[in-house]
Amino acid sequence: MTLREPVRDALRAAGLDPGEVERLARAAIAEDLRCGPDLTTAAIIPAGTAAAADVVARGAGVVAGLPVAAAVIDAAGDVLGAGDAVLGAAGAGRVEALAADGDRVAPGDVVARVTGPLRVILGAERTLLNFLTHLSGIATATRAWVDAVAGTGCQVRDTRKTLPGLRALQKYAVRCGGGVNHRMGLGDAALVKDNHVAAAGGIAAAFRAVRAAAPGVPAEVECDTLDQVGEALAAGATLILLDNMGLDDLRSAVRLARAYPGVRLEASGGLRLADARAVAATGVHYLAVGALTHSSPALDLGLDIAAARRDPGR
Repeated sequence: MTLREPVRDALRAAGLDPGEVERLARAAIAEDLRCGPDLTTAAIIPAGTAAAADVVARGAGVVAGLPVAAAVIDAAGDVLGAGDAVLGAAGAGRVEALAADGDRVAPGDVVARVTGPLRVILGAERTLLNFLTHLSGIATATRAWVDAVAGTGCQVRDTRKTLPGLRALQKYAVRCGGGVNHRMGLGDAALVKDNHVAAAGGIAAAFRAVRAAAPGVPAEVECDTLDQVGEALAAGATLILLDNMGLDDLRSAVRLARAYPGVRLEASGGLRLADARAVAATGVHYLAVGALTHSSPALDLGLDIAAARRDPGR
């Protein structure tokens, strides 16, 4: 069984690959079942018990991952619900979103309702919440950065500092929080970093090599000093990453770049939320924040059973 078409449509609308999300959901469920079935639920919940459960915000934040939660319930129904014929179909479960990804939520807000076999709901509870709380935490942190630089024209970008296997979902959560994505991998854009520069013998040589090999691919050059910024600009770089520069050097880099129309500058390295607006005010176009994906705390969400009924035919 694959995901239901409405779930697949919702994932596509979010820019997510339904097949990839289904594989992640099934792998997460399988991880919970690697030592055997759900002993607690099987012992307590009679087969044929249907239920409704609410996903409730315990803290304030920005929600992200509701289409992923629906995919988890679909996958869980296939794995956990065989033979538990309630609500008209074996293993059937549904997630009704009561908020939209990107919405701000307050404590007590119900963001989704899950219906179906109670054994499926409880068996999938932790997997569903793991995805939702993690992605919502990223969206919440991103929104804080976006709010901090509002009105400056500067955008907040993520990095490739993502958890293995979760990059597409984590970067989706950044978008839900109002941020924008940097490259998705090593092949959709080039980033000339310090080790490339050392290997090539200089910034200009490294940049020329990338341009010769992949002339149509966006290319960014990392610079640690203002001298390197000047070298990158002279070589024709139109996107420059300013690594670990103080405010004065950032302002100087912005002044240098003004002589080169179309150049975009990105501040990176050691950025703190408290300083975000000051950094944005230097005139850079992007803030690169790796912490969005590697260190954001989860948003506290819980799942509460709202109602349950036993199939009278059992």
